[in-house]
Amino acid sequence: MPWIVLLASAVLEAVWATALGYSDGLSRPLPTVVFAVALVGSMAGLGWAARRIPIGTAYAVWTGVGAALTVGYAMLVGDEPATALRVVFIGVIVAAAIGLKLVPSRPARRTVGADADAGEAQAG
Repeated sequence: MPWIVLLASAVLEAVWATALGYSDGLSRPLPTVVFAVALVGSMAGLGWAARRIPIGTAYAVWTGVGAALTVGYAMLVGDEPATALRVVFIGVIVAAAIGLKLVPSRPARRTVGADADAGEAQAG
């Protein structure tokens, strides 16, 4: 479930980024409202997923998928050129996001208080 929420929030990232572009500096009401609603939903989904997926992985997948969808949409509607190399590089971004999902990860051990102080003393 966390991965589904993360991908849904990445889609919302593409929505808010695209709406931001259409908002003309937040001066057009409808794209501005779409931007704000999608931004809140996207951040909420990322925050929820990051409680279950390591933040580095979650953030990389969120930004990568969101960026790929944003550029893909812009190319589809003709706002950006669709060249073979651009498509290849977007494919690399998507492949990297898939790779991060497939590579096993375990949450990092978080230290607080005295444990963190002891770790700093050993490092110094």
